[in-house]
Amino acid sequence: MNTRSIYKIIPAQKVNMGGIFLDQPLPAAGVDQVDPFILLHHWNKRIEGGDSQKNQGVGPHPHRGFSPVTLIFKGGVHHQDSRGNNSIIMEGGTQWMNSGMGIVHSERPTKELAEKGGIFEIIQFWVNAPAKNKMDQPSYQPLPKENTPTFKSEDKKIDIGVVAGEVNGLKGPIVTNSPLIVLRLTIEKGGKTTLPIPEHFNTILYQLDGSLNINDQNKTTAKDMVWFKNDGDNLLIEGLEETRAILLAGEPIREEITTYGPFVMNTQTEIMEAMKDYQMGKMGILIEEFES
Repeated sequence: MNTRSIYKIIPAQKVNMGGIFLDQPLPAAGVDQVDPFILLHHWNKRIEGGDSQKNQGVGPHPHRGFSPVTLIFKGGVHHQDSRGNNSIIMEGGTQWMNSGMGIVHSERPTKELAEKGGIFEIIQFWVNAPAKNKMDQPSYQPLPKENTPTFKSEDKKIDIGVVAGEVNGLKGPIVTNSPLIVLRLTIEKGGKTTLPIPEHFNTILYQLDGSLNINDQNKTTAKDMVWFKNDGDNLLIEGLEETRAILLAGEPIREEITTYGPFVMNTQTEIMEAMKDYQMGKMGILIEEFES
């Protein structure tokens, strides 16, 4: 077994997305994507309370050509979409949407969070879809914490949740368009483990907080994204402090992409078609419903 070396460590930058301030390690200066991963956003805020759901989070907006995925760490997310899905997933869970030919969805903190306040923390990442899947019918896969297969490291100090792909004989329930491994990691101080990852999978590790030692040689800190070389079939991590992290690994799709806002396609013409189809209502219409 060969341990992968590090290609680059990218600290997240603060970005303003329509008044929402996020930590963004991907894309970064000179790094448009780590194929098939296009974007990674970490949103952590205190909601003051005394508000209604419809004033919080992100209202109805379209997507086409990729999978926007939300990992919930604190609080809960209420997902509604133009295909009739209406679903609340709480911390420890995942919302995986294959946007396919087009879908309109909204992402709101739960009613309780909006009204009573509390910490709201999520990661959203975008996974490109191969050209052959970009016009599939959209689908939504909710995965609560209790349905996420989890195992412990040999030293019992690291909890590893398998969202997608297979690690140590555990298979994540999410159905993906291309081969992926998506892991949630909760690491105690002193916890150490080796994670097997196919050598040809492009691999990144993002930590929400804490501090890690990677491969016994590189110390990383909160909000760092580690991008690994494809020169080994495992990676070694050790917790220098209590740390929460995610690992994203995937077989590269190796197709040219063109992006515009919420659309990820292969050509500029397809982007223009997506904009037109959305304006014509072909991605459906979402009328949100909220409990009074």
